[in-house]
Amino acid sequence: MNNKIIGCLLLMTTALNAVAQSGTSSPYSQYGLGILTDPSQGGNRGMNGVGIGLRHGKQINTLNPASYAVVDSMTMLFDMGLSGQLTHFKEGGTRVNAQNGNFEYAVGAFRATKGVGVSFGLLPLTNVGYDYTSSQTLTEFNTVIPTSYKGSGGLHQAFVGAGWQVLPHLSIGANVGYMWGTLTRSVTTTATTTVNAIGKVYSATVANYKVDLGAQWEQPLNKQDVLSLGAIVGIGHHLNADAGLTTQVGNGTPTVETIENALALPMSYGVGLSFNHARSLTVALDGQYQKWGALQFPQENSQGQYVLTDGLLKDRVKVTAGVEWLPNPNQAIQSSSKLYRRIYYRAGLGYATPYYNINGQSGPKEISASVGLGIPMFGWMSRSFLNISGQWAHTAAPGLITENIFRLNIGITFNERWFAKWKVE
Repeated sequence: MNNKIIGCLLLMTTALNAVAQSGTSSPYSQYGLGILTDPSQGGNRGMNGVGIGLRHGKQINTLNPASYAVVDSMTMLFDMGLSGQLTHFKEGGTRVNAQNGNFEYAVGAFRATKGVGVSFGLLPLTNVGYDYTSSQTLTEFNTVIPTSYKGSGGLHQAFVGAGWQVLPHLSIGANVGYMWGTLTRSVTTTATTTVNAIGKVYSATVANYKVDLGAQWEQPLNKQDVLSLGAIVGIGHHLNADAGLTTQVGNGTPTVETIENALALPMSYGVGLSFNHARSLTVALDGQYQKWGALQFPQENSQGQYVLTDGLLKDRVKVTAGVEWLPNPNQAIQSSSKLYRRIYYRAGLGYATPYYNINGQSGPKEISASVGLGIPMFGWMSRSFLNISGQWAHTAAPGLITENIFRLNIGITFNERWFAKWKVE
């Protein structure tokens, strides 16, 4: 068992570098802190990321740390995932495709003592990654000035969490994380015979904490049906991260402007419910609200000063629904079941509003849908699963770029009986 735990820690160390890669080519990642990532794991992703009310002893659910309280006492859970995506961009008559791959997460969980589960791992928080060029015509000089826009980086989190069953039907939990990352954005105007080149680099480095709280209430309705209610709160706070702007005109000396303690996380809230019938059918619904509109964000004003500005960010709402079906939930007879009866079948839908404004108007809204499978691995005695899901996301707003994202998620949930005591007679 010790060797397996050490192996998991080595995988986590390897993932530390991989998780820092950008998984987007979207020009919308130049706004705010970047594209907000999906924090869910393999099983939840097939249901389009729903999970605030879900309680499952054989899957890790970092969306609500209260769920750790029901982690199976006989096993050590470990879940790793990656994704690949194709994005189709459309603006007017222009169409462009981009491909990305990304290591998504690496998380583990185990039962520490009766009624207390512990989780730990690495999760992405935001992604920044874009590279495009636009041109502006200066009529007074009768010339065209091309400008390139580039960005990279993102924020990531290493966390440890715990869930505690405080009452027969009530559990509470918390995730405490260390978040880090660098956000870099540049705007470069090409020089001409009449205009000097202008280069601007916007950068910020984050190293701070993140705290998320959760609670769940599980209410049996009868012998076969269970209703679970969940709630989460993300603690908003300043990140003690300075935002810098370096400007260089032609071959002149660069000027540097710095805004101290410029970035912050918003207060966020979420509620969810799930209904389970006969350990076979699960239906879940989540609603989340993030108060980004209460935060200022760095921007140059009309006088060319780099200052904190109101109105660049806006409150975000996200609604997600998902369903999961396992034809044969009876583990005792799985050896005689067909494979298709031991597969988890999943699907989900989602809707989200943007958390930023673009030139005074709201950014694009997103609608999404997913389907997925949880396929048992290593023979019928194993409780490990290969989780595969496909997701389509559509973002659009009047007069802005339309994106259609086709994403493939692949995750492996290792769920083996490391702590079981075998008896031979």
